[in-house]
Amino acid sequence: MSAPSPSPSAGTTSLEDAREGYLEESHSALMYTELAAIEPDARIAEMFRQLSGAAAEQANLWAQRLRASGQPVPVPPALGLRSRCALVLARRLGVKATKSMLVALKVRGLSAYDAAPPSAGHPKAASVADIGRRHRSGGGNLRAAVFGVNDGLVSNASLIMGMAGAAAESQTLLLAGVAGLLAGAFSMAAGEYVSVRSQREVFEYQIGLERAELQEYPEAEAEELATIYQAKGLAREEAERVARALIADPERALDTLAREELGLNPDDLGSPWGAATSSFAAFAVGAAIPLVPLLLSRSPSAFGWAVGLSAVSLFGVGALLSWFTGRSAFLSGLRMLAIGAAAGAATFLIGRLVGVSLA
Repeated sequence: MSAPSPSPSAGTTSLEDAREGYLEESHSALMYTELAAIEPDARIAEMFRQLSGAAAEQANLWAQRLRASGQPVPVPPALGLRSRCALVLARRLGVKATKSMLVALKVRGLSAYDAAPPSAGHPKAASVADIGRRHRSGGGNLRAAVFGVNDGLVSNASLIMGMAGAAAESQTLLLAGVAGLLAGAFSMAAGEYVSVRSQREVFEYQIGLERAELQEYPEAEAEELATIYQAKGLAREEAERVARALIADPERALDTLAREELGLNPDDLGSPWGAATSSFAAFAVGAAIPLVPLLLSRSPSAFGWAVGLSAVSLFGVGALLSWFTGRSAFLSGLRMLAIGAAAGAATFLIGRLVGVSLA
């Protein structure tokens, strides 16, 4: 691997930035060395070894800058608690299974796990378009909505069944169902907001680091990118050519580095509020289904209608999910009906036992 670009000039980088750069690159070199020892795939392990060498070279550039300014070079850091925990999990579960943790620790090259090795019989990447391509399903949002409706339906129907098992009146069943709808919908919305917001924060932080590194040593970033492309199947010469072409365009380079080095896809990051709103709505729609008969009638038969409507809806949701699984719609509907019936029966029996014990 060729040497990175020259050390940044004193006018572009502060001494504090140089210290932070040295510590960060030294930490990265240690992490890559550990990951190379863990990874069983020789192709990816070699990529980690090369990335470790590149990080060590970049750390040396920062050290030279500090020495030239008369500043002491910090002692190379040991791996912190977060890094050690991530490595423990990587040893037990595999590096690929811990990608989300490793991204937050500034580990690059994780997109190599998205590409099949050349020996697996899959075609090699042959162009920039092939490497950057993402096969996205337009049904992703619809799938999430269907699962949200299913969650609301199963959880609220089970709640109402449990209350009915405790011999609650129709008015009590309605109040419990409304409370379950609101509590579940707000919980789902809050969880989705935190999840998407956290993803965006990780992306914004990491892309900020990439932007700074691209400005400081673009040639080194091109070398890292070429190493990743080589691990994904390109010949070294072609990988270097593609990487240099991408790095020449700063904005395109940032997008590519986010995808290939960080394994982050900017197109997958939505609005936290939008995700929370859609999650709330999907859960609420499902949770409202067993409430409809209880809202329309206060008669004892309303509970039976609620059970029947929930059963029909469970079958329908299961059949709809077959669009995403490719399984038989009828069998998928039956499976979902059986799962929902089992959950409802269990909560009904628990409610009956609790109701008797409290009577």
